[in-house]
Amino acid sequence: MADEVAALTMVRDRLPRHVVIVMDGNGRWAQQRALPRTAGHREGAKAVRRVVEACAERGIEVLTLFAFSSENWRRPRPEVEILMNLFVRTLRSEIRRLDAANVRMRFIGDHRAFSPTLQDYMVKAEQRTAHNTGLTLVIAANYGGRWDIVQAAQRIAEDVGAGRLQPGGVTPETFHRYTSLADLPEPDLFIRTGGEQRISNFLLWQLAYTELYFSERLWPDFDAADLDTACAAFASRQRRFGQTSEQVAPGTPVDDA
Repeated sequence: MADEVAALTMVRDRLPRHVVIVMDGNGRWAQQRALPRTAGHREGAKAVRRVVEACAERGIEVLTLFAFSSENWRRPRPEVEILMNLFVRTLRSEIRRLDAANVRMRFIGDHRAFSPTLQDYMVKAEQRTAHNTGLTLVIAANYGGRWDIVQAAQRIAEDVGAGRLQPGGVTPETFHRYTSLADLPEPDLFIRTGGEQRISNFLLWQLAYTELYFSERLWPDFDAADLDTACAAFASRQRRFGQTSEQVAPGTPVDDA
């Protein structure tokens, strides 16, 4: 019992500030139950609510969810239409609850491809929750990591061309200020559910030193206990950021990584 209490204390003391999640497995969850893939997406929306509540309760500052990638347009048209409709319905039904819970909403990605109705709901959600001070919930929709880097490069080129920025002033720190999450803490913990072990073009710039965690759990089944397991794995790791183990924690063994 004492060991469990000590482990829990360690996790709470070393919680990630910013968690990002690739929510994978909705379709397979439905297929395993002989249900249409859309049923998996609806259950996945319930998992979003659970995880948002769990992050808020644990004091995690930022949660970024990969809701719809720039590559997801390649899916069958009926499934994409259902996803868009589910997106609108979820925003419409959840925004009041999120606002009451002091959650601040943000959306990142190229939203021009979305319907005017969906874009309007996204703007209203951001405006309504802009002054909230609790968990920041970032929804990546029609987002891709390469898109993020390209749009940052385009904006930098515009500023250089206009004389607002000198080419020699383009440093990694400068470049970061043009990316989608520039005003938020860099991601500490990346979680991907569904058993796949890849980043899938998500936050390529921002994940440079993020700890990666892959779960076999399909997203509709993911819950607070699974989040705690991922956070415990994060808490057990030594983050060196290019330094040696001795520099980070004097007296610990040095490895080659």
